[in-house]
Amino acid sequence: MVKPSVQREIVNFICKKYHLSERRSCLTIGISRRSYRYTSIKNDDELIEVLTQLSQDHLGYGFWKLYHKLRDLGYIWNHKRVHRVYVALNMSIHRRVRKRLPTRVKESINIPLEPDECWSMDFMSDSLYDGRRFRILNIADDYNRELLSMEIDTSICSARVVRVLNNLKQQGRKPKRIRVDNGPEFISKNLQLWAQENKIEVHYIQPGKPTQNSLIERLNKSCRNELLNMHVFKSLQDAEEKANQWWIEYNYNRPHQALGNISPKKYKQKMKESII
Repeated sequence: MVKPSVQREIVNFICKKYHLSERRSCLTIGISRRSYRYTSIKNDDELIEVLTQLSQDHLGYGFWKLYHKLRDLGYIWNHKRVHRVYVALNMSIHRRVRKRLPTRVKESINIPLEPDECWSMDFMSDSLYDGRRFRILNIADDYNRELLSMEIDTSICSARVVRVLNNLKQQGRKPKRIRVDNGPEFISKNLQLWAQENKIEVHYIQPGKPTQNSLIERLNKSCRNELLNMHVFKSLQDAEEKANQWWIEYNYNRPHQALGNISPKKYKQKMKESII
């Protein structure tokens, strides 16, 4: 079935191409003149203003993230209307398409039923405006995908990793298990001794199998798309400040699809209230 908007475009084409009257053109394709002259009374000014501001505040967000942010803010526009405006404003984010690989057998990760049952740790790297490289140590709670720590520096050794974990312990956060890859900072004696002293199991994934640590890999992807790829960092301090802003947004406000499109902090509070 041809949409009314398309029918109106066809009438316009016939009028111009064949120099027919509006009445004859409408009769030709079977549309009433009232339908042809209809103008939508919808006013998208508020939606355009709010959506534009959200996209500027959250440069890495795609359509669904922006839509759920709108719902979280109390707006009730349906997704079709929001998507129409989203497309009209040319807000689509063009991601680099990677080569498709053959289907692999997926190994599922058991999601913990309580906070601090299992954490995940991993490193990322990026560069400053002057070309200097820096590293990011991300530590997350698998239970609610909460980003517990983002440590940033030009170099992060195993002793620094232990120091970050001790800081979290002083804040009352201590896991039963930590999942990591086989990087030198994680297989070091410093981390192994700390884990033994604190009775924490360190689970090492198989070499070359990042999918076995998929939760932190997914977090890293969000960090890359929404933080690192969206900014040019003038200095290490600038990188730390922007990372801290993103850390707050990620934990407290950013919708997470796996959590029912609410933030990690809200999910944790929701689960706590459901138990009570």
